[in-house]
Amino acid sequence: MAAQSLVSESVLGWSIFTFILLVFDHFLPLFTTQIVALSKIILAFCWVYIRKFQSRQESEVVSTITAICALAIALITSALLPVDIFLVSFMKYPNGTYKEWAANNETRRQIEDTVLYGYYTLYSIILFCVFLWIPFVYFYYEERDDDNCNRCSQVKNALKYTIGFAIVCVVLLLIGAFVPLEAPPGQNSTQWEKVQYLFEELGSSHGLPALSFSISSLTLIGMLAVITYTAYGMSVLPLNLIKGTRSVVYERLENTEDIDDVEHQIEKLKSKCTDGRPLSSRDRHNLQELEGKLQVLRRRGRHLEIAERNCCTKVGSALRPLKILLGIFFILVALLFTIALFISNLDKALHSAGISSGFIIFGTNLTNPLNELLLALQPVFPLDYILITVITMYFVVTSMAGIRNMGIWFFWIRLYKIRPKRTRPQALLFLCMILLLIVLHTSYMIYSLAPQYVMYGSQKYLVKMPSAGPASGNATLGTSRTCDADAPEDQCTVTRTYLFLHKFWFFSTIYYFGNWAFIGAFLIGLTVSCCRGKKSVIEGEVEADDSDLSDDEYVH
Repeated sequence: MAAQSLVSESVLGWSIFTFILLVFDHFLPLFTTQIVALSKIILAFCWVYIRKFQSRQESEVVSTITAICALAIALITSALLPVDIFLVSFMKYPNGTYKEWAANNETRRQIEDTVLYGYYTLYSIILFCVFLWIPFVYFYYEERDDDNCNRCSQVKNALKYTIGFAIVCVVLLLIGAFVPLEAPPGQNSTQWEKVQYLFEELGSSHGLPALSFSISSLTLIGMLAVITYTAYGMSVLPLNLIKGTRSVVYERLENTEDIDDVEHQIEKLKSKCTDGRPLSSRDRHNLQELEGKLQVLRRRGRHLEIAERNCCTKVGSALRPLKILLGIFFILVALLFTIALFISNLDKALHSAGISSGFIIFGTNLTNPLNELLLALQPVFPLDYILITVITMYFVVTSMAGIRNMGIWFFWIRLYKIRPKRTRPQALLFLCMILLLIVLHTSYMIYSLAPQYVMYGSQKYLVKMPSAGPASGNATLGTSRTCDADAPEDQCTVTRTYLFLHKFWFFSTIYYFGNWAFIGAFLIGLTVSCCRGKKSVIEGEVEADDSDLSDDEYVH
C-alpha cells in the first residue's frame, strides 16, 4: 500500500508540475522567451530540492506541490531586482543620453509601471501564500486522521484556523490603506474633512499603499529570519566547505569502539541481577538510556558503512581542493558584504536626517567597496548585472544553508529539522514560508550594500557646460556623470525597488537597526563556526528520536 501511495503521489505530482509548465508555454506571448526559460529552470530546481529533503514516509501531494510553488515564487521574486536595475539602465547610452525608444516620457513611464505592477503581482502572491495558501495546507495536513480520514472535516478545520491568518492580512491592508502618505489637514479642519481626506488618499492611490504596508510588515518578520538564518548561513556554509568532513574510516572505527564500550556497560549492569535480585530504579534508568544509545550507535554504523561505499563520498574527497577554493571565495564575499553593510550604516548614521527620516540618504558619502565595484563594472556589459544577480542568489543560497543547519526554531524551541529524505511536510512548508519572508527583506539588504547602484543602476546623465574661448560663441560641451541625488529629475530614472522600500519611513528606521543586528549575528555565527570542529560525514542523518521504520526506509 505504501508503494502504491508513493507511485500515485509521484504521478500526480509530475502531472501538476507538467501542467504548470504548460501554463507558461500557453502564456508565452505575454513573456519573453528568456523569462519563461528561467521560470522553468527555477521550477525544476525547486522540484529537485523539495524531493531531496522530503520524507518518503510522511509525504503528501498537496504539501509537496505547495512547497515547490512557494519556493519557486520566492526565487522568481528575488530575480526581479536585477531586472528592475537593468531596465532603468538600458534606457540610456553610456554617454548619458536617452536611447531613441526611451526618449519619450510616456514610454519610460509605461516601462516603470510594468515593473511596478510586476512587483505588486508577485508581492500579492506572497501575501496569498503566507496568509492563506500555506496555513491552509499546513492545518489540512495537521488535521489528517489515518484511522478516520474525513476530507470534509479536514477542509473545514483547516479553513477555521486559516481564517485567523486572513483576519491579520485584512487588518494590515486596512491599516496600510488609511495611513496617509502626505501631510494631513490642519488642526482647524473638521472631523469630516479628515475622514474625507483619508478616503481620498485611499482612492487616489488605488489601494497600493495598503499592499505596501502589508508587505513591509511581513518584511519585518523577514528581517528577523535574515538575522537568524542568513547571517549564520553566510558563516557556516563557507567554513563547512573549507573544513570538510571527518574521515569515514575513522568515524567507523570510533563508532565501533563506542558500541563495544556501551555493550560492556550494559553487561555490567545486567550482571547485578544474575542472582535474581531486581535492579534499582537508578540502574533501570541507566540501562534504558544505554540501550537507547546503543540503538543509535548501531544506526550510525549502518549509515557509515553505506557512506563508505557511496560513490558521492569518494567524488567529494576528490573534489576537496575545489571545495576549499569555493569556501574561501564564499567567506571573502561574506566579509565584503559585512564591510559594505557596516560602511553603509555608518554613512546613514553620519549623513542622514536621523530616525524621523528613516535614515534615508541619497547617494553615498563614504566609499562603499561593493557600490564602487558595481559602478566600476558598468563599462563592461553585462558584468554589473551578473554581479547583482549573483549577490541576490547568494543571499537565497546562504539562507537555505542556514535553515538547513539550524532547523526551524521558535525562540529557544526547535520545531522541525531539515534533513535529506527525512523532512516532514510541515517543516517544508515552514521552510518555504521563511524563504518567502527572507526574499522580501533581501531587496532592502542589497540596497544597503550598494545604495547608489540600486537607486539608479548604471545610468549617467549629460551635463552641458559652456565652451571656453572667444571663437566658440554660444557653443556648449557635454560631459557625462554617474546618476546621483544631484542629477536633474528628468535625466535619471529611479528604480521601482527604491520607491517601494521607502514608502513608509518608520519601516526604514527599523530596517536600519536590523542591519546592525545582522552584522552582530554574522560575527557571532562566524566565531561559533570557527570554534566548531569538522562535521560528520553523515551529519543529520541519525537522530535519537528516529523510528526504526523510518531509518530502515532511509537506508534501503
